[in-house]
Amino acid sequence: MVTFALSYLSLMFMYKKILCFRALFICCIALKSLGFSAQAQQSLSLQQTIEIASDSSLQAFIANNRYLYSYWEFRSYKAARLPSLNLRMTPIQYYRDITRRYDYENNMDVYREQQSLYSSGNLSIRQNFDLTGGTFFIDTELGYIRNFSENVYSQYTSTPVRVGYSQDLFGFNSFKWEKRIEPLKYKKAKQQFLTDREEISVASIEYFFDLAMAQSAYDTALDNLASADTLFRMGEERKKIAAISQADLLTLKLDIINSRNTLKNTEIDLKRAMTAFVSFLNLDKDTHINLKLPDRPKNMEISADVASSLSRENNPGFLENSQQILEAEKNLDQAAKSAVFDASFNASIGFNQVSPTLRSAYMNPSQQDVISIGFSIPLIDWGVRKGRANMARNNLSVTKISVQQKENSLEQDVLMTVSDFNVQQGMIESAEEAVNLANQAYQETRERFIIGKSDVNGLQMSLNRQKDAQKNYLQALKNYWLSYYKIRKMTLWDFENNENLKVSLDEKQGFLREKAGK
Repeated sequence: MVTFALSYLSLMFMYKKILCFRALFICCIALKSLGFSAQAQQSLSLQQTIEIASDSSLQAFIANNRYLYSYWEFRSYKAARLPSLNLRMTPIQYYRDITRRYDYENNMDVYREQQSLYSSGNLSIRQNFDLTGGTFFIDTELGYIRNFSENVYSQYTSTPVRVGYSQDLFGFNSFKWEKRIEPLKYKKAKQQFLTDREEISVASIEYFFDLAMAQSAYDTALDNLASADTLFRMGEERKKIAAISQADLLTLKLDIINSRNTLKNTEIDLKRAMTAFVSFLNLDKDTHINLKLPDRPKNMEISADVASSLSRENNPGFLENSQQILEAEKNLDQAAKSAVFDASFNASIGFNQVSPTLRSAYMNPSQQDVISIGFSIPLIDWGVRKGRANMARNNLSVTKISVQQKENSLEQDVLMTVSDFNVQQGMIESAEEAVNLANQAYQETRERFIIGKSDVNGLQMSLNRQKDAQKNYLQALKNYWLSYYKIRKMTLWDFENNENLKVSLDEKQGFLREKAGK
Protein backbone atom coordinates (compact mmCIF):
# COMPACT_ATOMS: atom_id res chain seq x y z
CA MET A 1 0.00 0.00 0.00
CA VAL A 2 2.84 2.34 0.82
CA THR A 3 4.54 1.42 -2.43
CA PHE A 4 1.37 2.25 -4.37
CA ALA A 5 1.05 5.60 -2.59
CA LEU A 6 4.64 6.51 -3.39
CA SER A 7 4.09 5.48 -7.00
CA TYR A 8 0.94 7.58 -7.17
CA LEU A 9 2.78 10.63 -5.79
CA SER A 10 5.56 10.02 -8.30
CA LEU A 11 3.00 9.92 -11.14
CA MET A 12 1.36 13.13 -10.01
CA PHE A 13 4.73 14.87 -9.78
CA MET A 14 5.58 13.64 -13.26
CA TYR A 15 2.19 14.78 -14.56
CA LYS A 16 2.66 18.31 -13.20
CA LYS A 17 6.17 18.46 -14.64
CA ILE A 18 4.89 17.44 -18.07
CA LEU A 19 2.12 20.02 -17.92
CA CYS A 20 4.72 22.77 -17.41
CA PHE A 21 6.13 22.04 -20.85
CA ARG A 22 2.80 21.43 -22.55
CA ALA A 23 2.08 25.05 -23.46
CA LEU A 24 5.58 25.45 -24.89
CA PHE A 25 5.14 22.21 -26.80
CA ILE A 26 1.88 23.39 -28.37
CA CYS A 27 3.33 26.76 -29.39
CA CYS A 28 6.38 25.16 -30.98
CA ILE A 29 4.29 22.75 -33.00
CA ALA A 30 1.93 25.55 -34.16
CA LEU A 31 4.73 27.84 -35.32
CA LYS A 32 6.59 25.03 -36.97
CA SER A 33 3.60 23.57 -38.83
CA LEU A 34 1.87 26.77 -39.95
CA GLY A 35 4.78 29.16 -40.27
CA PHE A 36 2.63 32.28 -39.68
CA SER A 37 5.18 34.18 -37.65
CA ALA A 38 6.31 36.34 -40.59
CA GLN A 39 2.81 37.01 -41.91
CA ALA A 40 0.60 40.02 -41.34
CA GLN A 41 -1.76 39.32 -38.44
CA GLN A 42 -5.31 40.66 -38.42
CA SER A 43 -8.21 39.98 -36.07
CA LEU A 44 -11.71 40.05 -37.52
CA SER A 45 -15.16 39.61 -36.05
CA LEU A 46 -18.12 38.38 -38.07
CA GLN A 47 -19.51 41.90 -38.49
CA GLN A 48 -16.12 43.27 -39.60
CA THR A 49 -15.85 40.44 -42.12
CA ILE A 50 -19.25 41.33 -43.58
CA GLU A 51 -18.32 45.02 -43.79
CA ILE A 52 -15.04 44.32 -45.60
CA ALA A 53 -16.71 41.89 -47.99
CA SER A 54 -19.51 44.37 -48.75
CA ASP A 55 -16.94 47.00 -49.64
CA SER A 56 -13.90 45.25 -51.12
CA SER A 57 -14.81 41.79 -52.37
CA LEU A 58 -15.16 40.95 -56.05
CA GLN A 59 -18.84 40.17 -55.48
CA ALA A 60 -19.30 43.72 -54.16
CA PHE A 61 -17.60 45.09 -57.28
CA ILE A 62 -19.95 43.10 -59.50
CA ALA A 63 -23.02 44.21 -57.52
CA ASN A 64 -21.99 47.87 -57.65
CA ASN A 65 -21.45 47.82 -61.40
CA ARG A 66 -24.67 45.91 -62.03
CA TYR A 67 -26.51 48.64 -60.16
CA LEU A 68 -24.69 51.40 -62.07
CA TYR A 69 -25.66 49.74 -65.36
CA SER A 70 -29.34 49.82 -64.34
CA TYR A 71 -28.96 53.39 -63.12
CA TRP A 72 -27.64 54.59 -66.47
CA GLU A 73 -30.27 52.56 -68.30
CA PHE A 74 -32.97 54.37 -66.35
CA ARG A 75 -31.24 57.71 -66.92
CA SER A 76 -31.30 57.00 -70.66
CA TYR A 77 -35.02 56.27 -70.49
CA LYS A 78 -35.69 59.54 -68.64
CA ALA A 79 -33.53 61.47 -71.11
CA ALA A 80 -35.49 60.01 -74.02
CA ARG A 81 -38.64 61.59 -72.58
CA LEU A 82 -37.08 65.08 -72.76
CA PRO A 83 -36.79 67.29 -75.86
CA SER A 84 -33.77 66.43 -77.99
CA LEU A 85 -31.76 68.89 -80.07
CA ASN A 86 -30.17 67.42 -83.17
CA LEU A 87 -27.92 68.83 -85.87
CA ARG A 88 -27.71 66.93 -89.15
CA MET A 89 -25.22 68.22 -91.72
CA THR A 90 -23.73 67.35 -95.07
CA PRO A 91 -20.81 69.81 -95.24
CA ILE A 92 -19.82 68.90 -98.78
CA GLN A 93 -21.03 66.46 -101.41
CA TYR A 94 -19.37 66.56 -104.82
CA TYR A 95 -20.64 64.78 -107.95
CA ARG A 96 -18.91 64.31 -111.27
CA ASP A 97 -20.50 61.61 -113.37
CA ILE A 98 -22.55 60.82 -116.46
CA THR A 99 -26.25 60.51 -115.81
CA ARG A 100 -29.40 59.99 -117.83
CA ARG A 101 -31.51 63.07 -118.59
CA TYR A 102 -34.68 63.70 -120.60
CA ASP A 103 -34.28 65.94 -123.66
CA TYR A 104 -37.52 67.90 -124.05
CA GLU A 105 -36.64 69.29 -127.49
CA ASN A 106 -36.02 65.88 -129.03
CA ASN A 107 -38.39 63.97 -126.75
CA MET A 108 -35.81 61.37 -125.79
CA ASP A 109 -33.49 60.27 -122.96
CA VAL A 110 -29.83 61.15 -123.34
CA TYR A 111 -26.67 60.76 -121.29
CA ARG A 112 -25.05 63.95 -120.12
CA GLU A 113 -22.09 64.81 -117.99
CA GLN A 114 -22.94 66.25 -114.61
CA GLN A 115 -20.73 68.09 -112.15
CA SER A 116 -22.16 69.63 -108.97
CA LEU A 117 -21.43 70.56 -105.38
CA TYR A 118 -24.03 70.15 -102.65
CA SER A 119 -24.12 71.16 -98.96
CA SER A 120 -26.93 71.17 -96.36
CA GLY A 121 -27.69 71.46 -92.67
CA ASN A 122 -30.74 70.76 -90.49
CA LEU A 123 -31.28 71.78 -86.84
CA SER A 124 -34.28 70.17 -85.16
CA ILE A 125 -35.95 69.83 -81.75
CA ARG A 126 -37.97 66.65 -81.21
CA GLN A 127 -40.28 65.65 -78.36
CA ASN A 128 -41.86 62.23 -77.91
CA PHE A 129 -45.47 62.18 -76.71
CA ASP A 130 -46.08 59.17 -74.44
CA LEU A 131 -49.88 59.27 -74.49
CA THR A 132 -50.25 58.73 -78.24
CA GLY A 133 -46.80 57.44 -79.17
CA GLY A 134 -46.26 60.28 -81.65
CA THR A 135 -43.43 62.78 -82.07
CA PHE A 136 -43.53 66.58 -82.34
CA PHE A 137 -40.72 68.41 -84.05
CA ILE A 138 -39.57 71.91 -84.93
CA ASP A 139 -36.71 72.36 -87.35
CA THR A 140 -34.92 74.75 -89.64
CA GLU A 141 -32.96 73.83 -92.77
CA LEU A 142 -30.56 75.39 -95.25
CA GLY A 143 -29.26 73.87 -98.50
CA TYR A 144 -26.80 74.99 -101.18
CA ILE A 145 -26.15 73.61 -104.69
CA ARG A 146 -23.71 74.72 -107.38
CA ASN A 147 -23.83 73.27 -110.89
CA PHE A 148 -20.59 73.19 -112.95
CA SER A 149 -22.12 71.81 -116.16
CA GLU A 150 -22.92 73.81 -119.32
CA ASN A 151 -25.04 76.28 -117.40
CA VAL A 152 -23.10 77.27 -114.31
CA TYR A 153 -25.36 78.47 -111.50
CA SER A 154 -25.79 78.46 -107.72
CA GLN A 155 -28.92 78.15 -105.59
CA TYR A 156 -29.81 78.37 -101.91
CA THR A 157 -32.90 76.77 -100.43
CA SER A 158 -34.08 77.56 -96.93
CA THR A 159 -36.74 76.44 -94.52
CA PRO A 160 -36.64 79.10 -91.77
CA VAL A 161 -39.05 77.20 -89.54
CA ARG A 162 -41.19 74.11 -89.79
CA VAL A 163 -43.48 72.49 -87.20
CA GLY A 164 -44.65 68.92 -87.59
CA TYR A 165 -46.09 65.83 -85.98
CA SER A 166 -45.85 62.12 -86.88
CA GLN A 167 -48.03 59.36 -85.47
CA ASP A 168 -48.86 55.69 -85.97
CA LEU A 169 -52.65 55.78 -86.00
CA PHE A 170 -53.49 52.23 -84.92
CA GLY A 171 -50.04 50.82 -84.25
CA PHE A 172 -48.03 49.79 -81.26
CA ASN A 173 -47.24 52.57 -78.76
CA SER A 174 -43.80 51.68 -77.37
CA PHE A 175 -43.63 54.91 -75.31
CA LYS A 176 -46.66 53.90 -73.25
CA TRP A 177 -45.18 50.51 -72.35
CA GLU A 178 -41.75 51.97 -71.56
CA LYS A 179 -43.42 54.36 -69.13
CA ARG A 180 -44.85 51.37 -67.24
CA ILE A 181 -41.87 49.01 -67.45
CA GLU A 182 -38.74 51.15 -67.08
CA PRO A 183 -39.52 52.66 -63.62
CA LEU A 184 -40.39 49.16 -62.41
CA LYS A 185 -37.07 47.82 -63.75
CA TYR A 186 -35.14 50.54 -61.94
CA LYS A 187 -37.00 49.93 -58.68
CA LYS A 188 -36.19 46.25 -59.06
CA ALA A 189 -32.52 47.10 -59.74
CA LYS A 190 -32.29 49.08 -56.48
CA GLN A 191 -33.82 46.23 -54.50
CA GLN A 192 -31.61 43.73 -56.33
CA PHE A 193 -28.58 45.80 -55.31
CA LEU A 194 -29.60 45.46 -51.67
CA THR A 195 -30.27 41.75 -52.17
CA ASP A 196 -26.83 41.27 -53.71
CA ARG A 197 -25.25 42.92 -50.68
CA GLU A 198 -27.15 40.60 -48.36
CA GLU A 199 -26.02 37.68 -50.51
CA ILE A 200 -22.45 38.87 -49.91
CA SER A 201 -23.22 38.77 -46.17
CA VAL A 202 -24.45 35.18 -46.51
CA ALA A 203 -21.28 34.24 -48.39
CA SER A 204 -19.20 36.02 -45.72
CA ILE A 205 -20.81 33.89 -43.02
CA GLU A 206 -20.02 30.73 -44.98
CA TYR A 207 -16.35 31.66 -45.38
CA PHE A 208 -16.10 32.95 -41.80
CA PHE A 209 -17.38 29.79 -40.15
CA ASP A 210 -15.56 27.50 -42.57
CA LEU A 211 -12.36 29.14 -41.38
CA ALA A 212 -13.55 29.12 -37.75
CA MET A 213 -14.24 25.39 -37.92
CA ALA A 214 -10.87 24.77 -39.58
CA GLN A 215 -9.13 26.79 -36.86
CA SER A 216 -11.08 24.98 -34.14
CA ALA A 217 -10.23 21.60 -35.66
CA TYR A 218 -6.56 22.57 -35.86
CA ASP A 219 -6.48 23.84 -32.27
CA THR A 220 -8.22 20.68 -31.10
CA ALA A 221 -5.76 18.50 -33.03
CA LEU A 222 -2.87 20.46 -31.56
CA ASP A 223 -4.23 20.02 -28.04
CA ASN A 224 -4.94 16.34 -28.67
CA LEU A 225 -1.37 15.74 -29.78
CA ALA A 226 -0.05 17.37 -26.63
CA SER A 227 -2.53 15.38 -24.51
CA ALA A 228 -1.62 12.14 -26.28
CA ASP A 229 2.05 12.77 -25.63
CA THR A 230 1.34 13.56 -21.97
CA LEU A 231 -0.82 10.47 -21.50
CA PHE A 232 1.74 8.24 -23.18
CA ARG A 233 4.44 9.48 -20.80
CA MET A 234 2.09 8.86 -17.87
CA GLY A 235 1.37 5.42 -19.28
CA GLU A 236 5.06 4.60 -19.37
CA GLU A 237 5.32 5.49 -15.69
CA ARG A 238 2.25 3.44 -14.85
CA LYS A 239 3.63 0.49 -16.83
CA LYS A 240 6.64 0.45 -14.53
CA ILE A 241 4.39 -0.31 -11.57
CA ALA A 242 2.20 -2.67 -13.62
CA ALA A 243 -0.79 -0.30 -13.41
CA ILE A 244 -1.39 -0.51 -17.14
CA SER A 245 -1.15 -3.31 -19.69
CA GLN A 246 1.19 -3.41 -22.65
CA ALA A 247 -1.83 -3.26 -25.02
CA ASP A 248 -3.07 -0.03 -23.42
CA LEU A 249 0.41 1.47 -23.65
CA LEU A 250 0.60 0.60 -27.35
CA THR A 251 -2.83 2.16 -27.80
CA LEU A 252 -1.57 5.39 -26.22
CA LYS A 253 1.43 5.36 -28.54
CA LEU A 254 -0.91 4.78 -31.51
CA ASP A 255 -2.92 7.82 -30.35
CA ILE A 256 0.22 9.95 -30.73
CA ILE A 257 0.72 8.77 -34.31
CA ASN A 258 -2.94 9.31 -35.17
CA SER A 259 -2.89 12.73 -33.53
CA ARG A 260 0.12 13.76 -35.64
CA ASN A 261 -1.63 12.64 -38.83
CA THR A 262 -4.81 14.45 -37.81
CA LEU A 263 -2.82 17.59 -37.05
CA LYS A 264 -1.25 17.48 -40.51
CA ASN A 265 -4.64 17.07 -42.20
CA THR A 266 -6.22 19.87 -40.20
CA GLU A 267 -3.22 22.06 -41.02
CA ILE A 268 -3.87 21.53 -44.75
CA ASP A 269 -7.59 22.23 -44.27
CA LEU A 270 -6.80 25.38 -42.30
CA LYS A 271 -4.45 26.73 -44.96
CA ARG A 272 -7.05 26.02 -47.63
CA ALA A 273 -9.80 27.76 -45.62
CA MET A 274 -7.49 30.69 -44.84
CA THR A 275 -6.61 31.14 -48.53
CA ALA A 276 -10.28 31.03 -49.55
CA PHE A 277 -11.24 33.50 -46.82
CA VAL A 278 -8.49 36.00 -47.65
CA SER A 279 -9.19 35.70 -51.39
CA PHE A 280 -12.90 36.30 -50.84
CA LEU A 281 -12.20 39.50 -48.90
CA ASN A 282 -9.70 40.56 -51.58
CA LEU A 283 -6.95 40.96 -48.97
CA ASP A 284 -3.22 40.40 -49.35
CA LYS A 285 -2.57 36.69 -49.81
CA ASP A 286 -0.01 36.63 -46.97
CA THR A 287 -2.49 37.98 -44.41
CA HIS A 288 -3.22 35.67 -41.48
CA ILE A 289 -6.65 36.10 -39.91
CA ASN A 290 -7.49 35.48 -36.28
CA LEU A 291 -11.23 35.15 -36.01
CA LYS A 292 -13.27 36.46 -33.09
CA LEU A 293 -16.35 34.31 -32.77
CA PRO A 294 -19.62 36.18 -32.23
CA ASP A 295 -21.23 35.98 -28.83
CA ARG A 296 -24.38 34.05 -28.32
CA PRO A 297 -27.08 36.16 -30.00
CA LYS A 298 -29.88 37.72 -28.06
CA ASN A 299 -33.26 36.06 -28.18
CA MET A 300 -35.22 37.41 -31.14
CA GLU A 301 -38.48 35.97 -32.42
CA ILE A 302 -39.45 36.82 -36.03
CA SER A 303 -43.07 36.58 -37.08
CA ALA A 304 -43.60 34.51 -40.21
CA ASP A 305 -46.54 36.71 -41.27
CA VAL A 306 -44.51 39.91 -40.87
CA ALA A 307 -41.59 38.43 -42.81
CA SER A 308 -43.91 37.26 -45.59
CA SER A 309 -45.50 40.71 -45.87
CA LEU A 310 -42.09 42.45 -45.96
CA SER A 311 -40.86 40.00 -48.57
CA ARG A 312 -43.81 40.72 -50.86
CA GLU A 313 -43.16 44.45 -50.44
CA ASN A 314 -39.36 44.52 -50.79
CA ASN A 315 -38.15 41.33 -52.48
CA PRO A 316 -37.01 42.04 -56.08
CA GLY A 317 -38.32 38.62 -57.09
CA PHE A 318 -41.91 39.91 -56.91
CA LEU A 319 -41.00 42.94 -59.04
CA GLU A 320 -39.31 40.60 -61.50
CA ASN A 321 -42.59 38.68 -61.76
CA SER A 322 -44.54 41.90 -62.40
CA GLN A 323 -42.04 42.91 -65.06
CA GLN A 324 -42.37 39.57 -66.83
CA ILE A 325 -46.15 39.93 -66.98
CA LEU A 326 -45.91 43.51 -68.30
CA GLU A 327 -43.44 42.49 -70.99
CA ALA A 328 -45.65 39.57 -72.03
CA GLU A 329 -48.62 41.97 -72.24
CA LYS A 330 -46.50 44.38 -74.28
CA ASN A 331 -45.56 41.64 -76.74
CA LEU A 332 -49.21 40.63 -77.06
CA ASP A 333 -50.26 44.23 -77.70
CA GLN A 334 -47.58 44.62 -80.38
CA ALA A 335 -48.41 41.30 -82.08
CA ALA A 336 -52.19 41.91 -81.99
CA LYS A 337 -51.95 45.39 -83.54
CA SER A 338 -49.53 44.32 -86.25
CA ALA A 339 -51.92 41.50 -87.20
CA VAL A 340 -54.53 43.93 -88.60
CA PHE A 341 -52.94 46.78 -90.57
CA ASP A 342 -50.55 49.67 -90.08
CA ALA A 343 -51.48 53.29 -90.59
CA SER A 344 -49.34 56.37 -90.17
CA PHE A 345 -50.05 60.10 -90.15
CA ASN A 346 -47.51 62.84 -90.81
CA ALA A 347 -48.21 66.57 -90.95
CA SER A 348 -46.01 69.66 -91.02
CA ILE A 349 -46.41 73.36 -91.70
CA GLY A 350 -43.67 75.88 -92.34
CA PHE A 351 -42.04 78.20 -94.85
CA ASN A 352 -39.43 77.72 -97.54
CA GLN A 353 -37.73 79.67 -100.30
CA VAL A 354 -35.14 79.21 -103.04
CA SER A 355 -32.82 81.93 -104.36
CA PRO A 356 -29.40 82.39 -105.98
CA THR A 357 -28.19 84.34 -102.91
CA LEU A 358 -28.17 83.44 -99.26
CA ARG A 359 -29.81 86.65 -98.12
CA SER A 360 -32.73 86.48 -100.53
CA ALA A 361 -33.28 82.82 -99.61
CA TYR A 362 -34.76 84.07 -96.30
CA MET A 363 -36.89 86.83 -97.85
CA ASN A 364 -40.60 86.44 -98.64
CA PRO A 365 -40.71 82.70 -97.96
CA SER A 366 -43.61 80.64 -99.27
CA GLN A 367 -45.82 78.57 -97.03
CA GLN A 368 -45.02 74.86 -97.02
CA ASP A 369 -47.75 72.40 -95.98
CA VAL A 370 -47.29 68.64 -95.94
CA ILE A 371 -49.96 66.12 -94.88
CA SER A 372 -49.66 62.41 -95.53
CA ILE A 373 -51.56 59.33 -94.44
CA GLY A 374 -50.19 55.90 -95.22
CA PHE A 375 -51.62 52.41 -94.91
CA SER A 376 -50.01 48.98 -94.90
CA ILE A 377 -52.62 46.22 -95.17
CA PRO A 378 -51.66 42.53 -95.21
CA LEU A 379 -53.93 40.94 -97.80
CA ILE A 380 -52.50 37.42 -97.84
CA ASP A 381 -49.78 36.33 -95.40
CA TRP A 382 -51.02 32.75 -94.79
CA GLY A 383 -51.78 33.46 -91.13
CA VAL A 384 -48.27 34.58 -90.13
CA ARG A 385 -49.37 37.67 -88.19
CA LYS A 386 -52.35 35.90 -86.64
CA GLY A 387 -50.06 33.07 -85.54
CA ARG A 388 -47.68 35.53 -83.89
CA ALA A 389 -50.58 37.11 -82.00
CA ASN A 390 -51.77 33.70 -80.77
CA MET A 391 -48.23 32.79 -79.70
CA ALA A 392 -47.99 36.03 -77.71
CA ARG A 393 -51.38 35.35 -76.11
CA ASN A 394 -50.37 31.84 -75.06
CA ASN A 395 -47.04 33.12 -73.79
CA LEU A 396 -48.90 35.59 -71.55
CA SER A 397 -50.96 32.76 -70.05
CA VAL A 398 -47.86 30.65 -69.42
CA THR A 399 -46.08 33.64 -67.86
CA LYS A 400 -48.93 34.27 -65.44
CA ILE A 401 -48.95 30.64 -64.30
CA SER A 402 -45.15 30.59 -63.98
CA VAL A 403 -45.23 33.82 -61.96
CA GLN A 404 -47.81 32.36 -59.60
CA GLN A 405 -45.59 29.33 -59.00
CA LYS A 406 -42.55 31.53 -58.37
CA GLU A 407 -44.44 33.69 -55.87
CA ASN A 408 -45.67 30.61 -54.01
CA SER A 409 -42.10 29.30 -53.92
CA LEU A 410 -40.78 32.63 -52.61
CA GLU A 411 -43.37 32.70 -49.84
CA GLN A 412 -42.59 29.11 -48.87
CA ASP A 413 -38.85 29.90 -48.71
CA VAL A 414 -39.55 32.82 -46.40
CA LEU A 415 -41.74 30.76 -44.08
CA MET A 416 -39.27 27.88 -43.92
CA THR A 417 -36.27 30.15 -43.31
CA VAL A 418 -38.09 32.02 -40.52
CA SER A 419 -39.05 28.70 -38.95
CA ASP A 420 -35.43 27.51 -39.11
CA PHE A 421 -34.22 30.75 -37.57
CA ASN A 422 -36.62 30.59 -34.63
CA VAL A 423 -35.51 27.00 -33.94
CA GLN A 424 -31.78 27.79 -34.18
CA GLN A 425 -31.80 30.00 -31.08
CA GLY A 426 -32.76 27.09 -28.85
CA MET A 427 -30.22 24.85 -30.58
CA ILE A 428 -27.40 27.31 -29.82
CA GLU A 429 -28.31 27.24 -26.13
CA SER A 430 -28.32 23.43 -26.16
CA ALA A 431 -25.04 23.27 -28.09
CA GLU A 432 -23.37 25.68 -25.64
CA GLU A 433 -24.50 23.58 -22.69
CA ALA A 434 -23.25 20.43 -24.45
CA VAL A 435 -19.79 22.00 -24.89
CA ASN A 436 -19.53 22.80 -21.18
CA LEU A 437 -20.65 19.31 -20.18
CA ALA A 438 -18.31 17.63 -22.68
CA ASN A 439 -15.34 19.65 -21.45
CA GLN A 440 -16.09 18.79 -17.83
CA ALA A 441 -16.61 15.12 -18.69
CA TYR A 442 -13.29 14.94 -20.55
CA GLN A 443 -11.38 16.57 -17.70
CA GLU A 444 -12.96 14.16 -15.20
CA THR A 445 -12.22 11.14 -17.41
CA ARG A 446 -8.62 12.19 -17.98
CA GLU A 447 -8.02 12.65 -14.24
CA ARG A 448 -9.61 9.27 -13.59
CA PHE A 449 -7.36 7.73 -16.23
CA ILE A 450 -4.27 9.22 -14.57
CA ILE A 451 -5.13 7.62 -11.25
CA GLY A 452 -6.07 4.34 -12.96
CA LYS A 453 -9.83 4.45 -12.57
CA SER A 454 -10.61 4.74 -16.29
CA ASP A 455 -9.34 2.87 -19.33
CA VAL A 456 -8.12 4.09 -22.69
CA ASN A 457 -11.42 3.42 -24.46
CA GLY A 458 -13.34 5.55 -22.01
CA LEU A 459 -10.82 8.35 -22.44
CA GLN A 460 -11.10 8.18 -26.25
CA MET A 461 -14.89 8.22 -26.19
CA SER A 462 -14.86 11.25 -23.89
CA LEU A 463 -12.45 13.04 -26.25
CA ASN A 464 -14.65 12.30 -29.27
CA ARG A 465 -17.70 13.65 -27.47
CA GLN A 466 -15.76 16.85 -26.70
CA LYS A 467 -14.83 17.25 -30.40
CA ASP A 468 -18.41 16.68 -31.55
CA ALA A 469 -19.78 19.14 -29.00
CA GLN A 470 -17.42 21.92 -30.15
CA LYS A 471 -18.16 21.21 -33.80
CA ASN A 472 -21.92 21.19 -33.17
CA TYR A 473 -21.70 24.52 -31.35
CA LEU A 474 -19.90 26.19 -34.25
CA GLN A 475 -22.38 24.67 -36.69
CA ALA A 476 -25.30 25.97 -34.61
CA LEU A 477 -23.79 29.48 -34.63
CA LYS A 478 -23.27 29.27 -38.37
CA ASN A 479 -26.84 28.08 -39.00
CA TYR A 480 -28.24 30.86 -36.84
CA TRP A 481 -26.44 33.67 -38.64
CA LEU A 482 -27.06 32.11 -42.06
CA SER A 483 -30.79 31.92 -41.34
CA TYR A 484 -30.87 35.49 -40.04
CA TYR A 485 -29.11 37.00 -43.06
CA LYS A 486 -31.12 34.89 -45.47
CA ILE A 487 -34.26 36.41 -43.93
CA ARG A 488 -32.67 39.87 -44.34
CA LYS A 489 -31.97 39.06 -47.98
CA MET A 490 -35.56 37.92 -48.60
CA THR A 491 -37.23 40.84 -46.79
CA LEU A 492 -34.62 43.63 -47.04
CA TRP A 493 -35.37 44.37 -43.40
CA ASP A 494 -32.99 44.64 -40.43
CA PHE A 495 -34.96 42.93 -37.64
CA GLU A 496 -32.28 43.57 -35.05
CA ASN A 497 -32.52 47.37 -35.45
CA ASN A 498 -36.08 47.32 -36.88
CA GLU A 499 -35.32 49.38 -39.98
CA ASN A 500 -35.68 49.10 -43.72
CA LEU A 501 -32.41 48.30 -45.47
CA LYS A 502 -33.39 50.63 -48.32
CA VAL A 503 -33.14 53.55 -45.93
CA SER A 504 -29.81 52.46 -44.44
CA LEU A 505 -28.19 52.12 -47.86
CA ASP A 506 -29.42 55.31 -49.55
CA GLU A 507 -26.05 56.93 -48.88
CA LYS A 508 -24.25 54.01 -50.53
CA GLN A 509 -26.37 54.33 -53.67
CA GLY A 510 -25.82 58.10 -53.68
CA PHE A 511 -22.08 57.52 -53.53
CA LEU A 512 -22.26 55.10 -56.45
CA ARG A 513 -24.31 57.56 -58.55
CA GLU A 514 -21.86 60.33 -57.75
CA LYS A 515 -18.99 58.07 -58.76
CA ALA A 516 -20.79 57.12 -61.97
CA GLY A 517 -21.36 60.79 -62.80
CA LYS A 518 -17.63 61.41 -62.68
